Amino acid sequence: MNDIKKLLITTSLLLGFALPGIAQITVSGIVTDASDGQPLPGVNIIVQNAPSVGTSSRADGAYSLSVPSETDTLIFSFVGYIKQEVPIDGRSTIDIALSSDIQALDDVVVIGYGTQDVDDNTGSVTAVNADDFNEGAITSPEELFQGKTAGVNVTSNDGAPGSGATIRIRGGSSLSASNDPLFVVDGVPLDGSGVSGMRSPLNTINPNDIASITVLKDASATAIYGSRASNGVIIIETKKGTVGQELKVNYTGKFSVQTNRNQVDVLSADQFRNVIREQFGEDGSQYLGEASTNWQNKIYKQSLSQDHNLSFTGAVNQLPYRLSLGYSGNNGILKTSQLDRLTGSLALTPTFLDDRLKIDLNLKGMQVNNQFANQAAIGSAVVFDPTKPVKVEGENRFDGYYTWVDADGSPISIAPSNPVALLNQTNDESTVYRSIGNVKFDYTTSFLPELSATLNLGYDYSDVGDGLYTVPETAAFEYSGANEANGVRRDYSQKKENELLDFYLNYNDDLSSIDSKVDLTAGYSWEHHYSRGSEYATNFDRSSTLVVDQDTDYETEHYIISFFGRMNYTFKDKYLLTATLRQDGTSRFSEDNRWGLFPSAALAWKMHKEPFLKGIDDISQLKLRLGYGVTGQQRIGQGDYPYLGRYTYGEPTASYQFGDTFLETLRPEGYNANLKWEETTTYNLGLDYGFLNDRIYGSVETYYRETTDLLNVVPVPAGTNFTNRILSNVGTLEVKGVEFNITGRPISTDNTFWEVGFNLSHNTNEITKLTTADDPDYIGVETGGIAGGTGNTIQIHSVGHPRSSFYVHEQVYDQDGNPIEGLYVDRNDDGVVDEDDKYRYQNPDADVTLGLSSRLEYKNWDASFSARASLGNYIYNNVASSNSFYSDMLYTQYIRNTPTSIFDTDFNTEQFHSDHYVENASFLRMDNITLGYTFSDVLTAVSSLRLSATVQNAFVITNYSGLDPEVFGGIDNNLYPRPRTFMLGVNLNF
Repeated sequence: MNDIKKLLITTSLLLGFALPGIAQITVSGIVTDASDGQPLPGVNIIVQNAPSVGTSSRADGAYSLSVPSETDTLIFSFVGYIKQEVPIDGRSTIDIALSSDIQALDDVVVIGYGTQDVDDNTGSVTAVNADDFNEGAITSPEELFQGKTAGVNVTSNDGAPGSGATIRIRGGSSLSASNDPLFVVDGVPLDGSGVSGMRSPLNTINPNDIASITVLKDASATAIYGSRASNGVIIIETKKGTVGQELKVNYTGKFSVQTNRNQVDVLSADQFRNVIREQFGEDGSQYLGEASTNWQNKIYKQSLSQDHNLSFTGAVNQLPYRLSLGYSGNNGILKTSQLDRLTGSLALTPTFLDDRLKIDLNLKGMQVNNQFANQAAIGSAVVFDPTKPVKVEGENRFDGYYTWVDADGSPISIAPSNPVALLNQTNDESTVYRSIGNVKFDYTTSFLPELSATLNLGYDYSDVGDGLYTVPETAAFEYSGANEANGVRRDYSQKKENELLDFYLNYNDDLSSIDSKVDLTAGYSWEHHYSRGSEYATNFDRSSTLVVDQDTDYETEHYIISFFGRMNYTFKDKYLLTATLRQDGTSRFSEDNRWGLFPSAALAWKMHKEPFLKGIDDISQLKLRLGYGVTGQQRIGQGDYPYLGRYTYGEPTASYQFGDTFLETLRPEGYNANLKWEETTTYNLGLDYGFLNDRIYGSVETYYRETTDLLNVVPVPAGTNFTNRILSNVGTLEVKGVEFNITGRPISTDNTFWEVGFNLSHNTNEITKLTTADDPDYIGVETGGIAGGTGNTIQIHSVGHPRSSFYVHEQVYDQDGNPIEGLYVDRNDDGVVDEDDKYRYQNPDADVTLGLSSRLEYKNWDASFSARASLGNYIYNNVASSNSFYSDMLYTQYIRNTPTSIFDTDFNTEQFHSDHYVENASFLRMDNITLGYTFSDVLTAVSSLRLSATVQNAFVITNYSGLDPEVFGGIDNNLYPRPRTFMLGVNLNF
């Protein structure tokens, strides 16, 4: 009760009304800890509009400060505690109680279907708040917490504007099903299948609107979400207004320049001429030109981008609100790539019935106009003949672009296409509309204040009405012949409607008679996921159909129905128990396998509150956590009806003739009526620590995960169906790991604040079963398609090895360390080098990942950086393996360039499966460096102005020979380069 009174007093102070200003006065008071009432020495107290006027609290928590005006506001800040701004309102005495700021910089953390005191949390939960987000030209929320959380790897897919990222929490848990985490935005779970015509489905959410991002990592934290939580949960909470808040207007503007940081090192025009003459003599020299063209310089550019966001936050009586509008204009470094985005969001949080009824309304809308560059130009720029010009003077065919043609003047279809033509003659655009919203009603009963009921109604709608891809008739790369229909026009559309209904009851009570607290939640959830779309393709002038309409129209849906419950129990504020149970039913499986039950339990012990540690003042937190849980997986990537037999219309050329009549055929698709849930069991052991009044805090965790009934593509007996491989529940995967994170605040004085964060993760995985019966001759499932040849793969899923291990031949080297072409180790000693001599060599996953961040504030200056390191990750350099051999440089009627890596191997023919191309791609990347300065009272209407300068992707340190060492999946093949970005930012508060 005392804590409640203190909280009410603090809130009253924060919401006090300003009185007319008078002459300089002296304000004094005592600063205490809100949790135990003890005095806090060393608290920084400054005047908001005069930062140079300040003091610190003494050993007894007392302070005294002369302020310019009684209408000023005092700012109280102390390491490990939440900063508070308190209007003076003419008072001469102000006592303040500061709340602890442990881990999440807040006293509560967002969990599934509610919040929880950080101190009472039993699961593996990490929160990143807006103050700690990465800075820079950021268009997608994933980039905000990249490198900030142990066990969470965020890999941007490429450098295209608005590109998304691949997120893996503790390495993922599946082979063939989705390994993506579940995203929940203001209580609405997002559909994980993406949106046509968008690079990233998360582009809907403007990063400027996000207040916090919380990651649920272990099963005891995620099991409340059941069937979609095997790979973790990421909860995004957006900013809201508060009761009594005066109108605040904020403008944020960012202006950036992107430059291409790196290029593939290829032969220059002169080097190319020398190699062609030396290797092929007159046979090759006859094709050489007179130009000197750097094709990569022709397709990349320096680009300008901008981002603007305007928000209005306040309250009208008892109606808090926040309205924001945003615009982003992002140009890519690859010519013709562009993204323009308009976003709007509205949050209303009124209360009624004496605060017993709380309503939380969130609406987010977005329009994205995408211009996609033809990324085939990236690979073509690497191999196109540098002695040829971009255009041929006087040539009218193919819009003048230089094109390799055969004897009759037709383009050579297998020759590289002109990279500039690929960009300029391709128009690939889409306009996407998306809206996410929900309204949540929280009602606390008057007859039983400890009981509340919550109804959450949400939706996620998207519409791609005018996706268009065109290539004109004059384009050589879509040439079908002088009398054929040339060019392409492809129209596509998609509409998705996802709807949600959650209803749950919560009972939260302090049972003081037995020194206990109990928090009970029980509820029901209903989700409906619907989508439809079509694609229609013709030649450019629409005279000939290229894609049959009936093959491309689709309409599909699925449902998820769930019942869930959770109990949090605390005894003596030291011993904690959490138990969760969720039952999910999905229409994606047959009635026999439709339902899954997912339990979890966790225990925690606040050791720092035990008598044997309570007297040690240096230990402010020491909590041991133990968790267990089971989660499921139903996002299997096989559509909404994988257990049903289906027939697909054949192409017109596959008709069957009966006499003079041709009948359209139907072909059966492979299916498995017995598909069921993958299930992942997780064990988690963690220790949360804090020292020196939480000036140093963090956690250490270890975990073990086992996925059973693994969804895997396996061979089926001949004649079973018209497919030789089918998805089945066969296999087991184990994942183990250790995580460590620490945050320290070495300096916290009147003028200086410095915080440093570091995290480390070690993760390994091993496939322990892939078939129903042990089969020593079963090598596994080959995967990881590569460029070069037809149907080549370079990776494999095998028992006893990590998933996606590289499956290669062991290269033999000469005494100088040079690879000997075509000579590999006979690993089974049978006298023949063949497929049986391939071996599993390394894998794409890093052994260790590291994150380091720092934030320094000195008076009005601030500086920060964020860096990441990955150790032990390997990449197959497909750019080199598919291009770096001499025989590929001369074909019958054309020549092509090669990377300079050809000098390292001197291979004459392709050696796709040599382990020479599997490289250690460990790296250190400086993600961003920022320097800022804040001006106070710049103008009458402007309370503060912050100017900042940021460098994103500042540098990368690596021994990898390719373009970029950060490639998700481990196969490097013509990645859109990640640009280096220089940004100027302005933030205005009115």
